[in-house]
Amino acid sequence: MNPTSPTTSPLSPAFAGHGHVTFLGAGPGDPGLLTLRAVEALAGADVLIAEPEVLDVVRGHARAGVSTPELAVVDEASTAAGVPVLRDAANLVMEAARGGRRVVRAVTGDPGLDGNAGAEMLACAAEGIPFEVVPGVATAVGVPAYAGVPLRDAQGTDVRFVDARTADERCWSEVGASDGTVVVSTTLDAVAAAAGELVAAGRKPDTPLTVTVAGTTTRQRTWNATLGTIAQVFKQGKVLPSPEGHRPVIAVVGERSAPAQRDQLSWFESKPLFGWRVLVPRTKEQAASLSDQLRSYGAVPHEVPTIAVEPPRTPQQMERAVKGLVTGRYEWIAFTSVNAVKAVREKFEEYGLDARAFAGIKVAAVGEQTAAALVDFGVKPDLVPSGEQSAAGLLEDWPPYDPVFDPIDRVFLPRADIATETLVAGLIELGWEVDDVTAYRTVRASPPPADTREAIKGGGFDAVLFTSSSTVRNLVGIAGKPHNVTVIACIGPATAKTAEEHGLRVDVLSPEPSVHKLAEALADFGTRRRESALEAGDPVTRPSERRPGARRRRTT
Repeated sequence: MNPTSPTTSPLSPAFAGHGHVTFLGAGPGDPGLLTLRAVEALAGADVLIAEPEVLDVVRGHARAGVSTPELAVVDEASTAAGVPVLRDAANLVMEAARGGRRVVRAVTGDPGLDGNAGAEMLACAAEGIPFEVVPGVATAVGVPAYAGVPLRDAQGTDVRFVDARTADERCWSEVGASDGTVVVSTTLDAVAAAAGELVAAGRKPDTPLTVTVAGTTTRQRTWNATLGTIAQVFKQGKVLPSPEGHRPVIAVVGERSAPAQRDQLSWFESKPLFGWRVLVPRTKEQAASLSDQLRSYGAVPHEVPTIAVEPPRTPQQMERAVKGLVTGRYEWIAFTSVNAVKAVREKFEEYGLDARAFAGIKVAAVGEQTAAALVDFGVKPDLVPSGEQSAAGLLEDWPPYDPVFDPIDRVFLPRADIATETLVAGLIELGWEVDDVTAYRTVRASPPPADTREAIKGGGFDAVLFTSSSTVRNLVGIAGKPHNVTVIACIGPATAKTAEEHGLRVDVLSPEPSVHKLAEALADFGTRRRESALEAGDPVTRPSERRPGARRRRTT
């Protein structure tokens, strides 16, 4: 915790043995908008009670084993039938706090704008249960910012906030008589009615209006219209009628939302891969930094492992090598993958060893991700390729064996059973002896869930990143061939050749054999595609929207 923070952490001894509640604003939907204080409070929670809309936003910051009781959600039919809400949020909060537990109550947006949270705070105060409030980015402020709609200008435009669900005639009259910016919280199918209320109260029908659904998430979509034309825009765009009409939206009324200005300020929806579903054929752990990079481009990464890692069939060779590592048999150990680091680490733990066993041994890593896995293990590699992150790149920087300076001439190379011989041959040519040891086996992974397989074959993904020839073969083997509308991006010529042999059209080829350069190349492709559509006056669509019937099935 920041020592200058005036708040008291739920982990503080001040609350030891007593219940404590943190009312936490989770923001409008983008997990990146959580505050540092919110992340800290979540890490110390015993119980997490979150609105369904933000549960996924906050759950990842809670510790393993945190209790997440489900809020009772009652629809209109249940209410009409008199079905009681037996375990509502207030009951859950008070029950957990009375039991001496640290409770985080997470709401969408900011707790100060949530009436239910206010009532729950009063209940805590009445029972003497200590609580704190962690503000969040208010939905009515965060969503316009992501839509490229500033609410004020240099002249200090007046800004009014209206909740259409509770606004009365007097409220509509006041905002209708104003010429400032009006931010309306409503639902998709009630936007036109809210626009009608403003026109009836005195606003001109040609006043600019933007409507944003799923704001701050990669599902965000914004429409430009006026108070007088919004109903027609929704009808012509087949936005309504729709079963999705109940979805909450933020509508901004006023000159700040003029389309000409929004074209220049729409920073979020104009990201190169905005809203693209990108298939990453790697495990979640392997794909972590790649998926983060894709998200920075606006994409929605979906990790599907195509290989599974298993121990070698016979462990003796690996056991001998690890013992040799400890007894000084090797001058170098070379790691060619994160899985190799994991395999050696697991064998160390089996023998009660740790990173100190690498003392006196030079360590090489084939690339940045492998180096990061070593650092996590407590080992700083001595050699990482300065150029290409591959076996060839490693060999370019690898020093030749020198009997004067190298007391030992042997290299330990733990790797996969299917690895190529490039590195072994190159090291031998440099004068080194190599113990080439199978540290793990790679086998084809189990097929992904049925809905993922259907999305792959049916064109539900906008792009797929192939990082090796084996990922091509294995993905096709376990899930089927990607649809022809899906953009195929390959890490290098060999991978591209394998993709073409499987009947795939390769659209993007990485300029270097690096997963991050591959993602960058896909983003450049997305940028060119977007610019071409805008120059032609066409709407900017995702590749998956080109499949038959996609536009009819598309939800907002």
